[in-house]
Amino acid sequence: MLNPNILDDIARRISELVAASPAGDIEKNARALLASLFARLDLVTREEFEVQREVLARARERLGVMEARLEELEARLRSDEQD
Repeated sequence: MLNPNILDDIARRISELVAASPAGDIEKNARALLASLFARLDLVTREEFEVQREVLARARERLGVMEARLEELEARLRSDEQD
């Protein structure tokens, strides 16, 4: 996975180049190029990642509850079969 600091460093360096250059379109073109590159990498935002992590945590919790309930029902069924 790419280090977020590297991306910040790249953006900072591009901004510095634009500030030192009379060509104002360089920043616009560089941003468009980077946005296109990142779109092809299928990156997700931190917010999207955190949302999915919470969804997974809730799903795991519900699965644990359902597994415990299933074990309880199976034990009850075995108990009823023995009687």
